[in-house]
Amino acid sequence: MQLEDWLNRLEKLHFKSIDMGLERIRVVAERLQLLSDTPFIFTVAGTNGKGSTVALINEFLRAGNHTTGVYTSPHLVRFNERVMINGCQCDDEQLVRAFAAVEAQRGDVSLTYFEFTTLAAIWLFKQENLDTWILEVGLGGRLDAVNVWAPSIAVVTSIDLDHQEWLGSDRTQIGYEKIGIGRAGRPLVIGEADLPRDVAERAGQMGCQLYQQGDHFDWQATESGWSATVTGNDGRQCRYEQLTTPAIYLQNAATALQALVLAPFPLLPSQYNQALSRVSVTGRRQVIHDHPRVMLDVGHNPHAAKALAHYLKALPKRRVHCVIGMLADKDILNTVLELLPVVDHWYPAELQAERAAQAGDLRQRLLDAGALCDAPQPSPSTICRKLVKTVDKNDLILVFGSFYTVADVIQYSGLMHSDKD
Repeated sequence: MQLEDWLNRLEKLHFKSIDMGLERIRVVAERLQLLSDTPFIFTVAGTNGKGSTVALINEFLRAGNHTTGVYTSPHLVRFNERVMINGCQCDDEQLVRAFAAVEAQRGDVSLTYFEFTTLAAIWLFKQENLDTWILEVGLGGRLDAVNVWAPSIAVVTSIDLDHQEWLGSDRTQIGYEKIGIGRAGRPLVIGEADLPRDVAERAGQMGCQLYQQGDHFDWQATESGWSATVTGNDGRQCRYEQLTTPAIYLQNAATALQALVLAPFPLLPSQYNQALSRVSVTGRRQVIHDHPRVMLDVGHNPHAAKALAHYLKALPKRRVHCVIGMLADKDILNTVLELLPVVDHWYPAELQAERAAQAGDLRQRLLDAGALCDAPQPSPSTICRKLVKTVDKNDLILVFGSFYTVADVIQYSGLMHSDKD
């Protein structure tokens, strides 16, 4: 079977697309001998910021010439984006071989799409004898498939409201699920500055070595870049000055740095800045066109929108046009309200996704919130192509609201490969 054949099959393999629990994946992982002789593992959970933190940890390690396997989700265009070895996406042939290996040992165990693909990624990593694995949690943490493998260092980037139907109705319940990736006697790095007290207490009861932003590490933007203070394994604090400003939020950069200094992979001072200058994450504040500037951001909840609004406010003043498409089960109103002060005009788009909010409904919510809003359009890419030709060259076109929204523009707008002025 080809890769697409496998992926289509995996979507129908289990009776539920999301079925949280570790029993099924553990059985097959044991049959594949994937649970023993593992390398140093970073596992990263969080409401937002997981992808950026994973990317920078990987860049840090690669700058130090360490071999890495990176597993992330979801993908934007190609499944291959999810599995990387030493900075390169695995090709179709590697993935097909891994899927066949998992299927040969699965027997009568019913696996979800995510469980099956997680096993395939780990199988590929095991073939390479890598120094480190960097695993991104798919949903929550405690019952997520990647939590079958005990992390050497667990990282929680942020804790806020999203996926409440699976994780709980408030930040404390959600926090319990996310810190569930922690292990007794091992570091748990938390990038959430406003950590619910009960969550911090639960981490202590679990026996985790807690490293929390604001208490054990912090960061500050400076005129020449930024600086960070982190805590080492010996409890001593160390300050890093004149760091290169990366193309990700500094909160996530500082969280990645704190995780790294606790790991047995020391870097030279120049290697930190080398990694910071290289890190980028597709679809996260990603600029794909200039004059007018087109920025892609997959944010889809109020927490992500708030961070993005803060970033946009700090940019030179310009008109902002927001192309928006969202899923119907997201907190659309509160997400929009966070961006309302920084967006001048909204353009709702239809998405080709089963859970998509109808563009007409999205438009009505925007109008009810007091937004200046255009008529619905059939796709985000259609809107982008028009706006690039009609808005002022100094304006900003923001594509926001979902992985599906950004993926449509990447695939079909024709802007990804256009020359920047």
